[in-house]
Amino acid sequence: MSAGEQRESVALVVVTYNRADLLRGLLAGLERMDPAPDAVYVVDNASTDHTARVLAEATTPGLEVVRPAANLGGSGGFHLGVSVAHEAGHDRIWLMDDDVVPSPDCLGRLLAVPAQQAACLMPVREDSTGALCEKAATRFDLRNPLAIRPKTSMVETDFGTRDAMPPLVALENVAFEGFMVRRDVVEAIGLPDPRFFIFYDDVDYAVRARRAGFTIWAVRDAVLVRQLPFDQQHDLGGWKGYYMYRNLFVVHLRYGENLAVRLKPWLVALAVVVVALLRRDPGEARNVVRAVRDAPALRDLDPAAAPGAPPATADGAAGAPGPTPGP
Repeated sequence: MSAGEQRESVALVVVTYNRADLLRGLLAGLERMDPAPDAVYVVDNASTDHTARVLAEATTPGLEVVRPAANLGGSGGFHLGVSVAHEAGHDRIWLMDDDVVPSPDCLGRLLAVPAQQAACLMPVREDSTGALCEKAATRFDLRNPLAIRPKTSMVETDFGTRDAMPPLVALENVAFEGFMVRRDVVEAIGLPDPRFFIFYDDVDYAVRARRAGFTIWAVRDAVLVRQLPFDQQHDLGGWKGYYMYRNLFVVHLRYGENLAVRLKPWLVALAVVVVALLRRDPGEARNVVRAVRDAPALRDLDPAAAPGAPPATADGAAGAPGPTPGP
C-alpha cells in the first residue's frame, strides 16, 4: 500500500456463549494489535455467565455488542454478525471464535497479501506451546465415496511446522477461527447458514466460496493462537455429536459430486450404529440415527443465507434456537 493510501476497513465478528474468561483473553489480544480492526462486533449468544460484565469493562477499540434474545449457536451468531458487518459497509469481514488470540501483527500480515489473492484468507493457528495446529483441509474430498472422512489432508499433517510452509497455502475448508473475506465474497455467496447451529457452517461457507471461483489462502506468517485443545471429536454421544453427524451429512448431500457420495450418509450411519452398539454407546447410535433422518431437510441452503437476502436481525437471525448447551 502506497503512502497516503487508505487501507480497507476491517470488521471483526466474534461469537461467544458462556465463555467469558476466554473472551476476555481475546479482547486483551485485540487491544495489542497494530493495526487493529476498525470495528469489533461481539455477538453474545444470550450468555448467562459474566460475559456481560467482561464486555462492559472492555476497552477494545471499536467494540460493539450484538445480543440476540436466544442462543442462536455459532452458526446463527456468525450469520447475524456477518450481516451486521456487511450492512455497516466494511471492506473485509474477519470471523473469529472466542477461544483464539491473534498475534499483534496478524491483521497486518493478512492485509499485506496482494490484492489478487486477498478475497479469502486464513491465518495459521498454533497452540499455546507454539506448535502448528492448523487443521484446515488442503484436500476436502467430496468425489471419492470411499473417503471415510472428506478431509483427507490438512496443513498440520502436510507441513508439520510453520517454518516448513510456503508463504501461502491453498485451502479447501476453513474454521471460523480467523477466516477473512472481502465484502464481494459475501455479496457473491451470501451469509453463513444459520441452520447448522454449530459445526460445519464454516466448511459449508468455504465450499460455497470455492465453487463461486474464490481461492482460499492460508497465510503462513499471520499467527493465531488457540487457547483450548481440539477435543470435540470425543463428544459424539453427547448433544454436540448430533450436530457433528447431521451437518457432515448435510455437506455431503449439498455438495457430493456424484450419487455414491450423496448416499454416504446412510452408509456411514449404519456403520456407526453397529459400532456404537457394540461399544455400548447408545447415545452415539441415537445421534447418528436422528442426524441421518434430519439432514435431508437441510439439503438446500437456507434462503436467509442466500445472496441478496434481507439483512439478519437479532430477533430472527436463525429461526428457532437450538438446544441450550450444557456446562
